[in-house]
Amino acid sequence: VTLEVMGEGWSMGPLNEQMKIDIHEIFNSEITYEVEWTSLREYLEYLENRGISTNVASFVGATSVRIHEVGYADRKPTSEELQRMKDLVRDAMEEGAMGVASALIYPPAFFADTEELIELCKVASKYNGMYITHMRSEGARFLEAIDELIQISKDANIRTEIYHLKAAGKTNWHKLDLAIEKINQVREEGLNITCDMYTYTAASTGLQSCLPPWVQDGGLESMIERLQNPDLREKIITEMSTPTDKWENLFIEAGPENIMIASLKLDSLKPLIGRRISELSTQQNKTPQDTIIDLILEEKGWIGCVYWIMEEENIKKKIRLPYVSFGSEAGSIAPEGVFLKSNVHPRAYGTFARLLGKYVRDEKIISLEEAVRKLTSLPAANLKIDGRGSLKENSYADIAIFDPKSITDLATFEKPHQLALGMHHVLVNGTIVLKDGEHTGATPGRVIRGPGWNSP
Repeated sequence: VTLEVMGEGWSMGPLNEQMKIDIHEIFNSEITYEVEWTSLREYLEYLENRGISTNVASFVGATSVRIHEVGYADRKPTSEELQRMKDLVRDAMEEGAMGVASALIYPPAFFADTEELIELCKVASKYNGMYITHMRSEGARFLEAIDELIQISKDANIRTEIYHLKAAGKTNWHKLDLAIEKINQVREEGLNITCDMYTYTAASTGLQSCLPPWVQDGGLESMIERLQNPDLREKIITEMSTPTDKWENLFIEAGPENIMIASLKLDSLKPLIGRRISELSTQQNKTPQDTIIDLILEEKGWIGCVYWIMEEENIKKKIRLPYVSFGSEAGSIAPEGVFLKSNVHPRAYGTFARLLGKYVRDEKIISLEEAVRKLTSLPAANLKIDGRGSLKENSYADIAIFDPKSITDLATFEKPHQLALGMHHVLVNGTIVLKDGEHTGATPGRVIRGPGWNSP
């Protein structure tokens, strides 16, 4: 990987003072640091000055600008708040953001309506930015969520990308074909919609995604108070157990046997990492719903989980689509130190090697040339990045040299902290960062800025 693109829904700027305090609480991570920036530009330049091995870019999060002005409440912004949100997007675009990003399954982003998103996207569109979205539904209302995306794209006149296209939950797997038809149709009509994906049948997000969104209205402390209320707890369990199209119920979509704990901060709970909710509920003689609620109450923060909710045949269908590129949907981490205290989704280590080894070499789903295009020039073109994504004269030398015969992902869900095999050398901006499979310690990464940078 030579470029890491961040900012899906939540971005590291713009921040207000409370958001700076909340960062560690929200992510509940053992990786601590001082928040020495306020704007998105300051964050990206902070990384570059600190020294990074990859190039970095970011979208501005629709969630972030909402939290900045509205907080975590389930309500519409006032006209004054919405104007300030739009001003924050304008500032971020002029600072080099790639566009606006939303993650609409998760509160408080869930509380934003379509019109709010259109207004934010109109600002980004003026700077030729794009709109990327983890859509409002990938399950019960998957097709309706695509309709919302199309409406936003048309009304805001903005290029759009579906982040990690998927049909989630066995009862929804058949909808992928219908979704592809819908996307193909609007693309033929001239709408600029693309997609990306990762190469696994399991997703990864917080355990809180098993709870109805209203439980998280007001933020973490409000959620804890509701879970501790016996009457509300009974209501929450009923809603967790009831099929619905009102919110993305990952508890039902996956089932407790397909939800695995990946990360916990409390040392007393770390032995639970790698265990399934069904296993824990049997061991503790509780219902799976009670197991989830009690675990959230004990941890009092983000609990990372893996959810098996996709179908293998659908993975192959998506790989074949010419407008689908690939992303790891994970941060840059190393198999050492504090990172080893929790598990991650193996996509953090294996997404691209898995494509090139399993799906290209072994299963021949697409050609090697097509896979390379989808990993390089396609995403660079979608992001409007000049001078990158292709090997040609006067371009930046971001180059990955691998052996197509041996490249293999080794990371598993049980043992994710394993580097892939077969990636020999990586250059970033002409500097060798990986040599003979070993990191050189070089940090030549730069900030890659979006099309609004230096706009008048």
